[in-house]
Amino acid sequence: MKRILIVLCLTSLFLSCERDVLFEGPSIETMLGPFELIQKFEVSNQNVDFYNGETTFFTAEFSKEVDWKVIVTGSESGAVKSITGRDISLFENNATWDGSTTSFPMFKQESCTAELYVSYNSESGDSTITVTDALIGTSQITVNSVKVNEGLTLSDFETGPNTNWDLFTQGGSMLINSSANSPQGNSFYKMSGNCSWDWLIGMATIEAESYGSTTFDLSDNPNEVYFNVLLKFPQEVVNKPIVLFDFREDDNQDGVFIEGAEDAYSIEIKDLDPGWHLISIKYSDLQALYNGEPIAADGNDVMEPHLIHTLRVLFLAPQGNGYSEAHMDYMIFTEGQPLNP
Repeated sequence: MKRILIVLCLTSLFLSCERDVLFEGPSIETMLGPFELIQKFEVSNQNVDFYNGETTFFTAEFSKEVDWKVIVTGSESGAVKSITGRDISLFENNATWDGSTTSFPMFKQESCTAELYVSYNSESGDSTITVTDALIGTSQITVNSVKVNEGLTLSDFETGPNTNWDLFTQGGSMLINSSANSPQGNSFYKMSGNCSWDWLIGMATIEAESYGSTTFDLSDNPNEVYFNVLLKFPQEVVNKPIVLFDFREDDNQDGVFIEGAEDAYSIEIKDLDPGWHLISIKYSDLQALYNGEPIAADGNDVMEPHLIHTLRVLFLAPQGNGYSEAHMDYMIFTEGQPLNP
């Protein structure tokens, strides 16, 4: 009798454990079953005012979990925004567009096309078929106004540089270039020339006074401040340029920068790949430099972005090596995070 009871208890325990087994995630049938579009691809707001904080989001529903991506392309600018995910549906929490750009240029006031692509696996007999980037829906969006980037904008070069900048050139020029190829707006800053006796071809000296104060209105935390700029080095130019950004602090707050007695931190940008690049530099990552090599800072050696008195932009290239050229656009300080254009 005891043996029978033990066997019955063990059998009951085994069956109970079987019933308690839970399988997480989609079933094999769901993963490899046929794909169907349950709800068509749609846009919540087809006329969006990004300037005033509006957003738009995309919706769709599938019969199974898939890898998906939404590609938004500006008809005039050629700007591209890519939103990706893996899910059984698109909705506000995973497919919202705030007017930002994934690939330059930035979006303009323009019409845009949104396209939905999916990738998935399905069984066909004894085989598994892989479908990659299948276009299953399109929609139109009108950008009535563009996204505003929060921060201290030094210049977007749409109307030229600030008239209070001090510009210097030797063997070169620094000019506004109006072009449909501008990454932001319709113009960028073209720096070009050939100096046979010096690396320096041109320089823009930008003082905080040009913006209404003795120092730039920034946080005192160097880990919170980012300097952002768009740069492009034309690939056909043989004499490769260097663009140096030099941030000069007024340590004693007397309204002037004293060379050799106060801190200056810099970064050199060179050897860029083709196309426009967003350069975002956290202030705490800068260094004091001399001829490109790190040195001790001349002042109190404390990084104080709220005491930046002057920003210098130096356009450089190896002397005697011929013509060089660099393009620059949209200089802006941001706080808390790099620019999300």
